[in-house]
Amino acid sequence: MRADSRGFKVLAETPETATCLVCADDYPEMELDRMFWCTGCMRRARERAGWWGWLGGIGIGAALALYIALGIRPSADLLGAWFGVVAMGTWLGSKACREIAFGVIRYRTAAEDAALPESKPSS
Repeated sequence: MRADSRGFKVLAETPETATCLVCADDYPEMELDRMFWCTGCMRRARERAGWWGWLGGIGIGAALALYIALGIRPSADLLGAWFGVVAMGTWLGSKACREIAFGVIRYRTAAEDAALPESKPSS
């Protein structure tokens, strides 16, 4: 991979190797995504975002259940339907929170943070 005069990475005509910005392993350029992440690092980021997503979804579901219990005060006849509303809110909230967490994880990993320090020659 080469850089132009401004320091931006320029893809070559032929496949070359590039370094994943997270794990610092070398891969062919075509195997990395547009942010130079390998598939293994993407998978680990998705798994980590999944945990954050469920945590956010449970929080949204708890807030929704609290609002229904204290604000709406449903009758005992419709508790099953309201339980379904809370379950669906938890599931949709977890999906939304997972995507937000994944975006935050991806954009917080900057190249200068993930790059390995250059080795200095020993004197």
